[in-house]
Amino acid sequence: MAVYATSWTFYGSVGRAAASGVGFLPIYLGPTLIAALWWLVLRKMIRISKVNRITSIADFIAARYGKSSLLGGMVTVIAVIGIIPYIALQLKAVSNSFILVLQYPEVVMPAKGHAVALLQDTALYVALLLAAFTIVFGTRHLDATERHEGMVAAIAFESLVKLLAFLAVGIFVTFGLYGGFADLFERAAQLPKIESLLTLGSAAGTYGSWASLILLSMLSILFLPRQFQISVVENVNEDHVAKAIWLFPAYLLAINIFVLPISFAGLMHFGAGRSTPTPSC
Repeated sequence: MAVYATSWTFYGSVGRAAASGVGFLPIYLGPTLIAALWWLVLRKMIRISKVNRITSIADFIAARYGKSSLLGGMVTVIAVIGIIPYIALQLKAVSNSFILVLQYPEVVMPAKGHAVALLQDTALYVALLLAAFTIVFGTRHLDATERHEGMVAAIAFESLVKLLAFLAVGIFVTFGLYGGFADLFERAAQLPKIESLLTLGSAAGTYGSWASLILLSMLSILFLPRQFQISVVENVNEDHVAKAIWLFPAYLLAINIFVLPISFAGLMHFGAGRSTPTPSC
């Protein structure tokens, strides 16, 4: 279920925190809050889906309104259109990360706004590899209701790798470059821009924006196509929901605990939008 934190999470969370400070939190507070209701809401969704052999969020919504084919088709179109930016972000995240690692120890940022030759586009090869992986592990059988345990295990393993990588970066920045949380935040608070990122009403957002983002993220964790697939369609035992109620929020806490330290350290070390250290550092 940690697929909610996609491959773009590092760039998205850290980037949003660098621009809005604590304003990145509502995206993760929503799923944490709704998890308390999973024992009732998610378990009921699983039971309904198993009885009706539902295989997608479009089928689920259509089934609740007389199995309307028109409604199911509309939901499918909306889901396909909405999921394209998600897929693009994941490909961009993997491609950019590959370029950064390939150029190490030089910090060479991926080009922006420039066309890349087709055969030199790493995102293309990533997409082909992911497509091949999906074919091998996910779509070899005609029975759409069959569980894809291999694919789910691979996604779970990827989520673990992502968490460990995020924690490794956070620990290095917080305790390697600085003397811990207190030292890092104390230095960050001395900069007016960073200080404003820690209070609501400015760049961190208003109470209204927080409420809307929390509500949106609460709905996302239930109804995003990938979440519905993992949480409902791929579920093999509804009792697993009891573990997910506490384990998933714990995962979100762990993967976000170093977001602000990484963001603030980046702002202090590189400055806004810079790729080389500022003279003051």
